[in-house]
Amino acid sequence: MPIKVVELHHHGIRIGTSQEDVDKARNFYTDVLGLHTDSHRPNIPTIPGFWMYVGQGERTTQIHLMGVNGKGMSPMARSEKEDPTLPHVALAVEDIVEAKKELEDRGLWHWQIKGLVGPNSDQVFVQDPFGNVIELHQVGSCSCNKVALPAS
Repeated sequence: MPIKVVELHHHGIRIGTSQEDVDKARNFYTDVLGLHTDSHRPNIPTIPGFWMYVGQGERTTQIHLMGVNGKGMSPMARSEKEDPTLPHVALAVEDIVEAKKELEDRGLWHWQIKGLVGPNSDQVFVQDPFGNVIELHQVGSCSCNKVALPAS
């Protein structure tokens, strides 16, 4: 039975790790694209970066701009394939336990991180047949603060 995806939550994008790189990325996404930073998101230890709102009201989603070290991996990585800073699309699912069971039943390789973005967070990462990384997590379990942004 297919996993029940509830929403597109965010898209993870890699940026550099220096403060200069982070500032350059923030300036591009705010000044050029007109996006707004989510100041309510918690910082993730060892992963420099920030979250940006995309859209407004009920159509709001986010992009997460994440820094990596000089080797191209975050310190949180277990391996080159098990790195939470890999570019990815994050989907909120109706039931993360059922989602993990479905991946196991189908024999799909996946990995998970618990507690990275909050004490109750449980993120499951899987690759599609083309190597794209998909993050799955329980709907409502993240610390995002979706708000209606002023129209520009």
